[in-house]
Amino acid sequence: MIQIHCMCSNEDEARTIAHSLVKSHLAACCNILPGISSIYEWQNKLELSQEVLLLIKTVPENYKEIEELILKDHSYECPAIYSTTIESGYDPYLAWIKANSNA
Repeated sequence: MIQIHCMCSNEDEARTIAHSLVKSHLAACCNILPGISSIYEWQNKLELSQEVLLLIKTVPENYKEIEELILKDHSYECPAIYSTTIESGYDPYLAWIKANSNA
């Protein structure tokens, strides 16, 4: 299993992406965490933004298709999209992720 992290510009954008992913069974679950303050440099300018973190639980085989769907609906030129491996967890929950992620 993997968890994909994606920073979004607002809750509506995160919600749109999350609904598409869960409805298409590319992801079992998405969490939306609002109120993230991000400080970064973009195009030689220091930026401070309020963002929303979208956490996506799925299987590794779905990563590329999820990335394509995010890029289609995302407002950023270069959105932060990356995955981390879920190495261990509660077995029934991990089985649920797998069963609900087109695996």
